[in-house]
Amino acid sequence: MICESFPPVYTAQARVLIVGSMPGVQSLADAQYYAHPRNAFWPILFEVFGWERTGNYEEKKRLIRENGLALWDAARTCQREGSLDSDMRGIECNDFAALFAQCPQIHTVLCNGATAHALFLKTGCAGNRRVLRMPSTSPAYTLSYEKKLAAWRAALGEALGTLGDVRDCRP
Repeated sequence: MICESFPPVYTAQARVLIVGSMPGVQSLADAQYYAHPRNAFWPILFEVFGWERTGNYEEKKRLIRENGLALWDAARTCQREGSLDSDMRGIECNDFAALFAQCPQIHTVLCNGATAHALFLKTGCAGNRRVLRMPSTSPAYTLSYEKKLAAWRAALGEALGTLGDVRDCRP
């Protein structure tokens, strides 16, 4: 099956880009980033930024935009059955140069897992931006939620200029 990623979620003031690989089956069906209920992405962001959890996708996108973040996937299209990154074939990457032109303040790229990291680096668009491979928020990656949360909290805190609790930068 041919999979196509979604448009990026961002504002021109974004300072940190979060890069996934390609939306999974549930996300593609729901037309929402990280729609699988066991994916830790949204729970981690809600907790890090001190926002009340919601299932409302527009609120989730608002969380991204209001906290200096941008969100996009490394792959624009690929062929894949199921949701596993290891099954992705015929990958075409997104145009990160165009996104960086729209968001010139992005200085850090947080890649959600190994595949996102490898694909993003393959684009050659890192420039002088800091690129970090983060623990995947996927339920397929068995690191505990607490360890995933700690890693994401630390990386976001450093990237957004707060060494303590990232909630300090909440609007």
